[in-house]
Amino acid sequence: MSILTGMETLSAFSLTQEDWHNLLLSEGGTVHLLPFWLDGLYKDRSIWTKHVSASLLQRLEDKLDFSLPQISQVQESQDGTVKFLIRFKDQFEVETVLIPFHKRFTVCLSTQVGCGMNCSFCYTGTQGLKRNLTSGEIVGQYMVAMNWLKQKNPKSLKPSIVFMGQGEPLHNASEVSRAIKIFNNTKLLDIGHRQMTLSTVGFLPGLKLLKDFPSINLALSLHSPFDQQRKSLIPINERFPLNEVMQELDHLTSLKKRIITYEYLLIKDFNMSDSHVEELYQLLGKRPAVLNLIPFNPFPGSNWERPEREEIDAFKEKLVAKKLRVMVRTTKGADILAACGQLKVNKLARKNGTH
Repeated sequence: MSILTGMETLSAFSLTQEDWHNLLLSEGGTVHLLPFWLDGLYKDRSIWTKHVSASLLQRLEDKLDFSLPQISQVQESQDGTVKFLIRFKDQFEVETVLIPFHKRFTVCLSTQVGCGMNCSFCYTGTQGLKRNLTSGEIVGQYMVAMNWLKQKNPKSLKPSIVFMGQGEPLHNASEVSRAIKIFNNTKLLDIGHRQMTLSTVGFLPGLKLLKDFPSINLALSLHSPFDQQRKSLIPINERFPLNEVMQELDHLTSLKKRIITYEYLLIKDFNMSDSHVEELYQLLGKRPAVLNLIPFNPFPGSNWERPEREEIDAFKEKLVAKKLRVMVRTTKGADILAACGQLKVNKLARKNGTH
């Protein structure tokens, strides 16, 4: 671990348990102090007043940034979804979404300011990539959303995590991997690996790094089984065609015995024909897979349309008849542009000349 100097100070929330162990020892602390320190950081700062000397605390505060990102805006949907506009030190902003489910909320985290994948179905893609988020900023988003939820309902469970916000997580693989380690560590945030899902459009260099990631759920944005059509939705399919992506996913499933979720955006009069049903069967019929159907969520300027409920049901029935494991994702937060694909550009990006 290295501490950054000058204008940029490393976030305390970007340190793993091992980092904290080494840092505390280097600053004169003891091994026995570590659990009290971590509980103070992630649960209750008052713990430090009993177990951490004022001089040690001051030295650490001089080296690290203990602040969390700021909430610029909160929007609450009629269905209980909450969208936060989160501002970082450099004034860039991302959107983080808190989504209600039956037993617990899920936090949809961003991993980049903007996105470089330029997918035609996604509002974020209209912005372009501004920068990667650090692991501390990714963890900070979660902390902000969790703290907001705890204030509203102290008995609420820790939210699950999906890396499905702004950005391609595997385009920022090293920081995302570090954040996952921090989330998963039982002495830090203690989010189980089954409570975390990473979604990728199939950025192959990043997929090849997943073998070294902590074990979490994985989702691929599929959206069409046909290369040419998928390329019109996901431009990097030109560089990393579907068959190469599937080969890498097959390698991952053999290594880690995982079931991959394949996200399939339902677009009216585009990717819901009988030929799509047959090709999806050929692609996924013999693979450990769940097909997650996502009705398209319109956003300003989009050229696609959402199918009718009857069309969605008919398409699902045809897939089920092929013995595929199929789910339909319930749209949440659409009234505040918080649903899948609707996370928007930030103010600073617009000032800098993008959309």
